[in-house]
Amino acid sequence: MGAAKWIGGIIGFMAGGPLGALAGYALGSLFDVNTGSVGSDYEQGQTGSSRYTGQRNSFLFSMLVMASYIIKADGRVMHSEMEYIRRFLKINFGDSAVSEGEQILLNLFEQRKQMDRQNPLAFKNTIRDCGAQIAANLPYEARLQLLDFLINIAKSDGNVCSEEITALKEVAQYMGLSVQEVESMLNLGGHSLDEAYKVLEVEPTATNDEIRAAYRRLALKHHPDKVAMLGEDIKKAAEEKFQSINSAKELIYKSRGIK
Repeated sequence: MGAAKWIGGIIGFMAGGPLGALAGYALGSLFDVNTGSVGSDYEQGQTGSSRYTGQRNSFLFSMLVMASYIIKADGRVMHSEMEYIRRFLKINFGDSAVSEGEQILLNLFEQRKQMDRQNPLAFKNTIRDCGAQIAANLPYEARLQLLDFLINIAKSDGNVCSEEITALKEVAQYMGLSVQEVESMLNLGGHSLDEAYKVLEVEPTATNDEIRAAYRRLALKHHPDKVAMLGEDIKKAAEEKFQSINSAKELIYKSRGIK
């Protein structure tokens, strides 16, 4: 994934606004290194395959922007978090995306440092505005998948600290998602009944009918087909999340004898 394709990708909803401003800074050095024309993706705009490329690149860059906020929530950059992103980039976007994505993150960390020297809330306010831009342009299901990736980044060191949880809830709300959805995804992969109820976003006192209805709602909004437009790799990640939701449902159903 060369710099020309990244630049081509931002002609979509990232072409302006706070994401566009961050893209200009974070991608600028990559474009300087990869000299040459911007490429056919940019020139053709949002037609045919370039629309698909623009969606994927916009999704990826949005994830990196929000990840830069989550990773630094506790004031540290953990090796495990960066390694998770490297693996994600390699699996989902290819070898060439690894070094570029890492450099983009480093550029975003530096941009945050410069902005916060002038105003400690400057970068946070930018993240809020980026979240609003994402909410206005990415489908609800794509935003849920983006949030899932951010939560997995926070989980990658085996411990999600209180600062990271606060940051995840902030980012979710900026993107038009709910605190309950953060709690639900934070408990995915758990093995206890308490975690399973949190995944389904219900209380242990809920009736069987309420449990069934909660599962149907969750299954509908997290169905992998809803993010198929972002590519098979993103859909596969959504399928893994969907399986975790089913595991939580089965745990509750078994404990209650629900058929």
